[in-house]
Amino acid sequence: MPLLLAHGPRRKRSALPGPARPAGPVRSARSGGESGPSPHRSTFRPDIEGLRAVAVLAVLAFHARIPGAAGGFVGVDVFFVISGYLITGLLVREAITTGRIRLGDFFSRRARRLLPSAAVVLAAVAVAGAWLTVPLLRADLEHDVLAAALSVANWRFVSQQTDYLAAGHDQSPLLHFWSLAVEEQFYLFWAPLLAVIVLVAARAVRRGRAVRAVVALVTAAVAVASFALSLHWTRDSVSLAYLGTPSRVWQFAVGALLALLPWHLLRGPRPLRLVCGWAGAAAIVWCVVAYDASTPYPGHAALVPTLGAAAVILAAIPGRGERDAQGAHGVGRLLAGRAPRAVGRLSYTWYLWHWPVLVLAEARLGSLGWPAKTALTLAAVLPALATMRWVEQPLRRSRTVSELPRRGLAVGISAIVLPVVLALVVGTTTLQLMGPATPVDVKGLPPGAAAGPSLLARADGSPLADGPPVPGPAQARKDFPPDGACQVAPAVTRSPECLFGAVDSPDRVVLLGDSHAGQWFSPLLSLASRRGWALQELVKQGCPLPQLTVKSPQLGRVYRECDSWRADALDRLRTGPRPRLIVISSLNRYTADEKALTAAWERTLEPLRATGAPIVYIEDTPVPGTDIPACVSGAPDDAAGCAFSRAEALPADPLARRIAAGAVPGVRSVGVNPVLCPGDGPTCPAVRDRILLYRDDAHLTNVAAIVLAPRLERLLTESGALTAATTPALATPGKDGWTELLRDDFDGPKGSRPSPANWQYDLGTCYPGCPAPQWGTGEIETMTDSTAHVRLDGRGVLEIVPTRKAGQWSSGRITTVRSDFAPPPGGVLRIEASIALPDVTGPEAAGYWPAFWTLGGSLRDGYTGWPGVGELDVMESVNGRDTVFGSLHCGVLDGGPCEEPVGLTSGPRACADCRTAFHTYAVEVDLSPGAEEVRWYRDDRVYHRVRADAMDTETWKRAVDHGVFLILNVAIGGTLPEADGATAGPATEPGHPMRVDHVTVSVSRPDHGPGRSAGPGVRRPGSG
Repeated sequence: MPLLLAHGPRRKRSALPGPARPAGPVRSARSGGESGPSPHRSTFRPDIEGLRAVAVLAVLAFHARIPGAAGGFVGVDVFFVISGYLITGLLVREAITTGRIRLGDFFSRRARRLLPSAAVVLAAVAVAGAWLTVPLLRADLEHDVLAAALSVANWRFVSQQTDYLAAGHDQSPLLHFWSLAVEEQFYLFWAPLLAVIVLVAARAVRRGRAVRAVVALVTAAVAVASFALSLHWTRDSVSLAYLGTPSRVWQFAVGALLALLPWHLLRGPRPLRLVCGWAGAAAIVWCVVAYDASTPYPGHAALVPTLGAAAVILAAIPGRGERDAQGAHGVGRLLAGRAPRAVGRLSYTWYLWHWPVLVLAEARLGSLGWPAKTALTLAAVLPALATMRWVEQPLRRSRTVSELPRRGLAVGISAIVLPVVLALVVGTTTLQLMGPATPVDVKGLPPGAAAGPSLLARADGSPLADGPPVPGPAQARKDFPPDGACQVAPAVTRSPECLFGAVDSPDRVVLLGDSHAGQWFSPLLSLASRRGWALQELVKQGCPLPQLTVKSPQLGRVYRECDSWRADALDRLRTGPRPRLIVISSLNRYTADEKALTAAWERTLEPLRATGAPIVYIEDTPVPGTDIPACVSGAPDDAAGCAFSRAEALPADPLARRIAAGAVPGVRSVGVNPVLCPGDGPTCPAVRDRILLYRDDAHLTNVAAIVLAPRLERLLTESGALTAATTPALATPGKDGWTELLRDDFDGPKGSRPSPANWQYDLGTCYPGCPAPQWGTGEIETMTDSTAHVRLDGRGVLEIVPTRKAGQWSSGRITTVRSDFAPPPGGVLRIEASIALPDVTGPEAAGYWPAFWTLGGSLRDGYTGWPGVGELDVMESVNGRDTVFGSLHCGVLDGGPCEEPVGLTSGPRACADCRTAFHTYAVEVDLSPGAEEVRWYRDDRVYHRVRADAMDTETWKRAVDHGVFLILNVAIGGTLPEADGATAGPATEPGHPMRVDHVTVSVSRPDHGPGRSAGPGVRRPGSG
């Protein structure tokens, strides 16, 4: 039969330490059945008010660092369960008794009760921050105020605390607002969801059965999904798991299920309730004592305080026919005492005030011990009481404000706008005070000194002019190496290719280590680029290069990803082409066990030594241990005040010491610490020669690293690991009178690319802009830069290989980077290569067209003007014939002085072994007075000539008297193979390379001789 459910008298409602508080008295109603409203959901619960006291005291003890309360952070979990229970009960009661949920009323009550108190704290922090913090921290703080006012503080802190490169900054005075943001986001999601469910189940609301059942099912599903996500994130990102709303919703859902399931219909024996309540309270206390920073959290560990809080709430839910479930010895009776309830009423505002008091006091006074922090936490009761007395309670009880929902919403909006405006005003003023935050123009940096005690090079020894530090503090905070995503994040287990500079060069410098290695990116890129080499960066944040197993603060657990990444990086170096140089560096503070560290380094160095590459260890730079840009922002004219302890910043480097003692074979050590921390005084500077050295509490600014580049290069050169870079100068003639402009012997690892300092690629099926499709010759292949088509064989030979896949031909075509190879006035230009043609003949060779040739340099301005700009075909062969030929193209198409499009050609010249053996092919452009001609050689014997008098003077000059670039390629198909009577077809066999042993370009000036060819049989420069 229907049961009349009465509720107790109206009682004074309490304040929560978070947004979850009863919204006010709820009128009772008769239920249409047993699933209707229950006494425990409509009667004030003093034990829950006392439970809030337990939760807030746990959090405060944790923040004050009171011994024995290292797990006090679980108090937040208790708050979440209470919020889920109270808010869901309130909404479902309204839905059952009225048939709908008035979202306007709900959010109006939440806004007027919670936001004004939070706004007072935010406004106070924004103003106090302008007085108590240095400018850079002040700017950060105002961003935190904005995020907190807009209820997205948790996501701001997620982005900061999951970013390894953003580490080293002081804690925010508003960090605790993350939990308030989570609750606000839960309300914004949960209340509308329940409103929709009520709308769908509207026909059944008189009995309440449909609403309660559907909401319970949805809640259970949400709880399971959220808990699964929490477990996943706890494994992969502890900050995201701890601060993220989706991974915390399950705790609200546990409280919601307490409010939804029909516990009030059960006749549980009092001893069972007694045990349930005390067990729940014991579980919470046990977590406070037993948990600490090493506990993977939330994860499975969060079940204990969450279910403990649920047990305490459940133990005091009245059963069938009961008005009060509190027994004389139950935990609820203790929690309902006067003192716990008084603390519970104050818990919300005390929670709001205590953390800013602690953080701002430390910002002003320095690090404090737990007794001082405890005293400050207790002192925070005063502003908390004032806020509750003069802000929270008046607005909560105001008839004027509560009369209409829009008034409560207006109060809430005003409470958001006030701190936002304050933050914008203070933040903008602070940014103007600090100067620009735009990136530093590194091109305008003064040169660094390669040697000596000064950081910067000063030829006259004069001091630098006074001025602000470079980069400025705001710039320094973001002054990272420009290496994109190549300092891989904690969750990543493999570095991308991360090649910089001359990326196609077979020569490369490898930068290997953690972020302390990554800070050397810019100097190493500079020295690699000057030599035409590539730089490969293999760097992982917070991952020791010595094979140590450590814990990641970002992931909150053992850093398994580090071990995987390290193994992969070492394997890539072992199996890949040998680098020219391996540069390693790492923070040397991952362990204080020197014996373990030595063994760990040896496990890493052994596979590195096996590569055969020189290895250089850059000693770890000073670790200030304090936020240097923040300090300098507070004293820009007295940066000396930001100096830090030498002893703490520069501990002994065991690896450097062992290398110096000769105990680490195959590894050299260099260091720049004598200029970063000069002398032998007790401190190290934060700024030298106006260069702000550190971007945080541990890493160099990129500006400092760039300024150190000349010094680092000198140290690497002096160590013998690096050859000195030379600036290309005009080569001097050899004894034979020839000056070599280019020589490439194609030395390099097997499968690597030809030197990008000498060669570049033509790609696709036409020149840029496609002035003539199919390269203007009807070829059918697509040119690529793949090593499947252009590669070194590891024995000093270049291979250009045509391939076919699914009927589509591909091949390679490389051209010299330089396009200024020209005969000197009155002198001779000689272009030569040693080539073995593709070893294929007959039908299998149909369409093959290997060539070594040149084009006029002006073509690169638009690839138009052929044949007037000139073309010299040093060697061509088609269709696998045992013949080769050379040609000159000039003048105009369709006839002209060079009989285009055929050109002035030698015609086929027999060469029976040109496919199986190397032969030297050369062309000489001779502008010697009285002997102006072009000569073609095979193995130093002239087989073709074109003299200047074969055409008019202007055509001759346009054809040969200018710079050219060289081309090596293997084409497939086209007009020339077709003219020879064959074309590529199904029988044509792919995969036969043209092989090139060397290419040389030389000039002879008229005053150096030999001046002109001496006839057949004369040896030439570069001949093999």
